[in-house]
Amino acid sequence: MTNSYDTDRLDLPFVGVATFGKRPLVTDWSAIDADVAVLGAPFDFGTQWRSGARFGPRGVREASTLFSFGHAGAYDHEDDRTYLPGDVRIVDIGDADIVHTDTEKSHANIEAGVRAILKAGALPVVIGGDHSVNIPCIRAYDDQKPFHILQIDAHLDFVDERHGVRHGHGNPMRRAAEQPFVSGLTQVGIRNVSSTAKEGYDDARAMGSDILSVRQARALGPEGVADRIPDGARVYVTLDIDAFCPSIASGTGTPSHGGFLYYDVLELLQQVARRHEVVGFDLVEVAPDYDPTGSTAILAAQITLNFLGFIFDAQN
Repeated sequence: MTNSYDTDRLDLPFVGVATFGKRPLVTDWSAIDADVAVLGAPFDFGTQWRSGARFGPRGVREASTLFSFGHAGAYDHEDDRTYLPGDVRIVDIGDADIVHTDTEKSHANIEAGVRAILKAGALPVVIGGDHSVNIPCIRAYDDQKPFHILQIDAHLDFVDERHGVRHGHGNPMRRAAEQPFVSGLTQVGIRNVSSTAKEGYDDARAMGSDILSVRQARALGPEGVADRIPDGARVYVTLDIDAFCPSIASGTGTPSHGGFLYYDVLELLQQVARRHEVVGFDLVEVAPDYDPTGSTAILAAQITLNFLGFIFDAQN
């Protein structure tokens, strides 16, 4: 008996393999042919409190299938724009290999993935993982033109060294500021529960950081915050999900009340995409097990897809 198979499938979100947005999976990193390549970085050995962000890439990918309808694009009636039309090629290249308890090897594997994406001429989008995964992401750009970093986060992440640790999730912005090809940092959403001492803020400003709290950012508005980024700068964006208020993003290891709401971040990213060349994006610290509703992972997937839509809309 021969089983028949209907090739005219609906491919509903809960059916099939949960790649990011149900885009094609490319496992051969030497054969990436796309505008955007999504890399998972399921690493959370850099956390100082609650682990679980290692499951972030899987959770965000699964949530992203909710937005897999309409591969020809998504129409936004407010903007009267269709974002991510079919000619924007997005692929998922799977995860960097993580070696348990080995930070340096795991980070090296993440860096190799980002380098492969850059070599292919695609835009790197990395889903973490804790915020330490930003360290290898930035290092992968050492042969690229200089760029500015926009960090959206509750915490400054500018610790030089703590208990001998230099590559944990409290260190990435310090390590980034040390790179000669990083021209400066705009750090937005930093609030009064930050784990960085005053000396860390002093060091950050001395090394070229512009630091804004949630209240300061809201007073300026999205356009005012975007004005703080130097004109003409190429921009890499790193978004820690704890930048959002835990009332809408509880699924993270270090929640911090008083954070942003959805449109605060969405409209800032839209302004940045309109004004600057975006050279990379990472979204980190989603820990799905702390949010049984799944809302945090859905938020992460939605903000990522919307940001990609803004980036490629600005290029047209």
